[in-house]
Amino acid sequence: METTTNNIDKLLDVLEQEILINFKLNAKCRSDLHLRSLHPSLPIFFKIQTSSPNKFHVNPPSGSLSPLSAITLQVILRPQALPPATFPRSSTDRFLLRSALSPADLDRPTVISSFPSIRLRVCYVGPYLLQLATLSGDAASARLILHQQPHLLPLLDPSNENASPPFEQSWLPIHASAASGDYHKLLRLIEEDEIGKELNSMDRDGHTALHVAVSMGHVRCAKALVERGAEKDVRSHDGHTALHYAASNGDAEMVALLVEMGADPTVVTDQGMMPVDVARDKGYQDVVDILERWELVMAATRQGDIRRLESLLKKRAAIRGRDQYGTTALHLASIKGQCDIMAVLIKHGIDINCKDIEGHSPLHLAVEAGCLEAVELLVSLGADVNAQTKRGATPLQIAFYVGYDEIARFLSSRGAAACSSLGFGPSPVLPQLLV
Repeated sequence: METTTNNIDKLLDVLEQEILINFKLNAKCRSDLHLRSLHPSLPIFFKIQTSSPNKFHVNPPSGSLSPLSAITLQVILRPQALPPATFPRSSTDRFLLRSALSPADLDRPTVISSFPSIRLRVCYVGPYLLQLATLSGDAASARLILHQQPHLLPLLDPSNENASPPFEQSWLPIHASAASGDYHKLLRLIEEDEIGKELNSMDRDGHTALHVAVSMGHVRCAKALVERGAEKDVRSHDGHTALHYAASNGDAEMVALLVEMGADPTVVTDQGMMPVDVARDKGYQDVVDILERWELVMAATRQGDIRRLESLLKKRAAIRGRDQYGTTALHLASIKGQCDIMAVLIKHGIDINCKDIEGHSPLHLAVEAGCLEAVELLVSLGADVNAQTKRGATPLQIAFYVGYDEIARFLSSRGAAACSSLGFGPSPVLPQLLV
């Protein structure tokens, strides 16, 4: 018997060379995997593992085969809201099939296993991805899909009445370019869209081009979209922002970018989940650290701890994070008159004219607090002396209203326009900020 076993190079044969997933959005996708025992006299034990356990389920994930018998496994891709980051062949999704003559041997390190493991890549195909590839101009991906599924070729013929309508999700070219990561085409589409109609357009599930670019991990495209006016905190129909998708992917670079560009880390999904909750549930500690650091920046500012603040900023802590009132760290420092903190924040790139939900800039709050030194610092560094709140109040009007004559004279000397109509009240967040 031992001679027979020693003469066998491998215990299992797999019919498929790769796992073919016929991809559909928001639906379970299944693929069969056919195994056959090669041992003539002994039972074979197997175990299959995936690099993406959050996405895939295998039924059964392990088991045994009697001599020379066969079994069919089912690989199930859980519903996905967006297409694969790379297709048809995935750069990250893989499976490892191990086999042994004893169940205990399946858990031994691969390097000392008696029989070689079988590695399988995932190949995403199907009509949806074919149409996505053609719309985004990705001829190479389209050819690879057609090589696997030549019967899909008629779908590309516009004269074919039986061809399925492209993009059940009602994607526009800007969505497709964001999905493929075609930066230059994306810029071209944005420039052609003079009124910005398509920039924040949604598909059937409420996804904008920013949602798509972030989900695919295309940092450069995501940055371009935000810089050109894409809404950072728009929620999909189930309440997910772009930051939720970045956190769900464990994409620390994307998370840092979005928070730095002003994305709100406190927005919750329909299930009440903030981005940090999503990252924590999935075990992405590096993302959790980034999302929690903006709160540490706020705390260091509130406490006037400049050394702690500088340390956090050196670690790429989010400087533009906001609380539920839209308040930034610069708002906090301005209303407390912390000029040294204000200078550090501005040096590290915080928007000096950022506004809270009522439209108050840091200069408005420095005036409300009656701190001339903070007002002078902000103005000297470029703060807009004529900035208006949502109710139309300027810093000069606030100074007159509260009775800060010296601040009013200073603002007037720096070009602040006088106005007879006040039409404003004190900031609703002032009491909380002074705590």
